[in-house]
Formats: sequence, structure tokens, C-alpha cells
Amino acid sequence: MSDVYDMHIDTDVTVQLSDCGREDAQAVFDVLDHVYQLEDMTAPGPRAATAPTPTVWMATFDTAAGRHEETRPAHLTGMVGALLTGGYHAVDEVEKTLAASFDIQSLQSVSGDQETEARLLLASR
Repeated sequence: MSDVYDMHIDTDVTVQLSDCGREDAQAVFDVLDHVYQLEDMTAPGPRAATAPTPTVWMATFDTAAGRHEETRPAHLTGMVGALLTGGYHAVDEVEKTLAASFDIQSLQSVSGDQETEARLLLASR
């Protein structure tokens, strides 16, 4: 690869979490927030007993920025579905970070010209 190409690689990864509650989504996002810079997050609604539970939690992380702190295992109450979307290298980095804190199972990977999509199942270790 040329240096010019390397400078234009997208470092943002969008992480969508499904089949989980607020606490599990927050646990996953906290792990990623200790390593990467949070770019954007769909804000969770108030904790009202009558409010419906969101089906997808979404945040975007910049893998080139952030604190890059070491991660530790985090607790989840159940399995969490994760969809990672972004550049090849960036998605690979996020997947490795998640593997350091959770047991992960790769379900599917779809590759495009400049982006890839990885579907994972996350669980507590």
C-alpha cells in the first residue's frame, strides 16, 4: 500500500448492539470507550418502567484516537449481538479489543470494496 492510501483509511467503526438491555450495552461501550474515542452515541432514553426497551444501541468510535487503555473482562447478563461496520483495519482492531474483555463468536463477515461488516455474539468470560 502507498503512504497516500494509508492516510485515507477510515478509522471510525460503528458498533450496533442488539438483544440486550441498557446495562449490557453500557458494559460493551465502556470497554470500547477506555480504548477509543467515542465519536457519536445514540442516547438512551430515561429509565421509565413504562418506556419500551430499545432494540438497538449504537455508537461510533474513532480507532485512531482515544486513551488506548488496557481492557479487562466485563460482565454481561446474557449474550449480546454486535454488528461492527467500518474500514478493514479499524473493524479488526475493535474486534480484538472486544475479544480481550468478552468471549466472542464470529457469526458472519461481509466485505466490500473499502469497508467490512462483522457480526459477533458477545458473552461474559
